[in-house]
Amino acid sequence: MSGQAARSGISFALLLPLLLAAQPVATDSYLPALPAIARELGAASSSLTVFVLAFGLGQLPCGPLSDRFGRRPVLLTGLALYMVAALGSALAIGIPMLVACRALQGFSMAAILVCARAAVRDLYPAHEGPHVMARGLTGLGVVALIAPVLGAYAVQATGWRWVLGGMAVYALGLFVMCFRGFGETRAGDLGAAAAKGSVREVFASASFRAWASVAAATYGGLFCFLLLSPMVYISYLGLSPAWYGWIPAGGSAVYIFSTTLCRRLLTRKGPVRTVQLGSLLSLAGPTVQALGCWLLPHSVWPLLLGHAIYCIGHGIHQPCGQAGAVGDLPQLAGRAVSWSGFGMMAVAFVVGQIASSFVDPQLSHGAWPMVLPMVLAGAVLVMIAYLWLPHLPKTHPRKETP
Repeated sequence: MSGQAARSGISFALLLPLLLAAQPVATDSYLPALPAIARELGAASSSLTVFVLAFGLGQLPCGPLSDRFGRRPVLLTGLALYMVAALGSALAIGIPMLVACRALQGFSMAAILVCARAAVRDLYPAHEGPHVMARGLTGLGVVALIAPVLGAYAVQATGWRWVLGGMAVYALGLFVMCFRGFGETRAGDLGAAAAKGSVREVFASASFRAWASVAAATYGGLFCFLLLSPMVYISYLGLSPAWYGWIPAGGSAVYIFSTTLCRRLLTRKGPVRTVQLGSLLSLAGPTVQALGCWLLPHSVWPLLLGHAIYCIGHGIHQPCGQAGAVGDLPQLAGRAVSWSGFGMMAVAFVVGQIASSFVDPQLSHGAWPMVLPMVLAGAVLVMIAYLWLPHLPKTHPRKETP
């Protein structure tokens, strides 16, 4: 390892999953609240879409800033803004205020996740990155398992504003932990190291392009579930918000299993073969959903089964894609993470907008707008895994900064 990860006995192994979990806390716990927000303030899906857009765009400056000034100051600033934005969202009196606060929350979350992912590359060699990310994402899955259930019951018991207030409390706790326990992980002369690299060097890496595409494709499919599943399960199929909350929670339970499976597959088969197996699951899951939409359009079970299978593939792709994108670029970890994250969010935003355009008030297309983008994501992942990753040029590891 390089740098000092801990200052007061709080290990990076504990902080990493909690930092990564800032994303499901901001999204998964928010999903059950969307119908209630729509009834009180108006169309609420724009707040989630803008949040994702801000998260994607925010990663572009956060990566270079963390390369130049260090992970710690950028991370602490992001946590403070996340807390303020969550409080502002809880107090929103209209959709414009809610959208503005959620945009700020998305931008601040970009700083949190960029620094957390870059710190993995700071502290561990490239070949250990996927294993470390898999462990961190297992912890994220635990939080994601709890968040939608708590969000659903909070909506029913106390109202949607308390969901956003809970996000602020989460951010405050993380800020205190990181202020006391997260030391600077970026080694060497920060300014000089950052000045040596460029965006062109990031995109010149064939490894970055391929692995970042894996992460973007799998998240693009999942985002269509995040964006449209409340309308499909609650408005179309008639589930209550509390029952719906168990659906993303169940997906998170599967995700926990799949990240654990990913670590075992990486040890036995290596990253390329692991992603190839995952891609078959990513295509099989939405294929089951599509058959359900065709043959049993008002049944929830094919959708649930297909989502579970897709989540297994997603839990394999994310650790490999996120760590693989930065593995060849140790001195540009912040920039590589930021552009990889931006690619994920850009794909999610575009695909989500196209899918949403097919949703009308009568939900006449049923679950198809949610399912077809996931089928496309699975097909793209199969092509990347079998036609691109095996043919990446063999690169020599870069010399690590001591």
